[in-house]
Amino acid sequence: MDELMLTQTWDKVFPKSDLVEHSKVTFHNRYGITLAADLYIPKGVTGKLPAIAVSGPFGAVKEQSSGLYAQEMVERGFLTLAFDPSYTGESGGEPRYVASPDINTEDFCAAVDFLSVHEMVDPEKIGIIGICGWGGMAINAAAMDTRIKATVASTMYDMTRVNAKGYFDSEDSEELRYQKRKMLSAQRTVDYKNGSYALAGGVVDPLPEDAPDFVKDYYAYYKTPRGYHPRSLNSNSGWNVTSSLPFLNMPILQYSHEIRSAVLVIHGEHAHSCYFGRDAFAKLTGDNKELFIIPNANHVDLYDRKDIIPFEKMTAFFQENFE
Repeated sequence: MDELMLTQTWDKVFPKSDLVEHSKVTFHNRYGITLAADLYIPKGVTGKLPAIAVSGPFGAVKEQSSGLYAQEMVERGFLTLAFDPSYTGESGGEPRYVASPDINTEDFCAAVDFLSVHEMVDPEKIGIIGICGWGGMAINAAAMDTRIKATVASTMYDMTRVNAKGYFDSEDSEELRYQKRKMLSAQRTVDYKNGSYALAGGVVDPLPEDAPDFVKDYYAYYKTPRGYHPRSLNSNSGWNVTSSLPFLNMPILQYSHEIRSAVLVIHGEHAHSCYFGRDAFAKLTGDNKELFIIPNANHVDLYDRKDIIPFEKMTAFFQENFE
């Protein structure tokens, strides 16, 4: 297992709540990777609590959106765990800056492992929240792990779909996928020869004048004090470029239609990923599934806009489905 060096000072992009006890914890997944997390507990509360694991957006760290969500839900009576995925932030895993549809789904299940045995958690009342790219991972985990009683996917992004089909499905052809595979396969040879891994992604800097609106939204979040964090890949270097290969070849959500537990899919009306969320929701079955669209909200509004993120809606959703 990795031996992690965890920052003990409060270095979140949001202020600490006086209503919450906070501590750093670690847990491990089934791949032997040690994950770093922030554990949030309501002050002065005893007994078993309902619990929620939170992660995302893709490339972000627990000091950003997931930590904000976690702290806000603690103020509403839950114990929460905001964690860094494998290979990122303060979590372990080598080489750094790698992503995997399999391992990252497992990260959520490993967080449920941790919560299931925590002395303050009711193991029959565990849910998860996935934000942006981790919304897809959350639904994927719910399709596998029956311990998850309720799942929220906030401004969900299907990372396997965007890698296989491009933004807005603009690269959805066999030839374009072949050329992408060819380029990424060749990059593996170059990386092995160099002994290092090429990075890609992150937020473009400087911002082109003709950048699409959603790119401007990302820049306004990750490159300004609102959402910048030195450990966030979106604020800095980006991912191992060949991470796209497994996402391109191994789609998530294949059995999402068999999820029996509750799922709430949340999107902003103007979020560029909204069609991902609508399509994912359309696959779900049962009367305990809901699509909730927030008028006049874009993608990053649901990262940190406390006046827009429907925390009360999520609270009622978890409470209802934990009964």
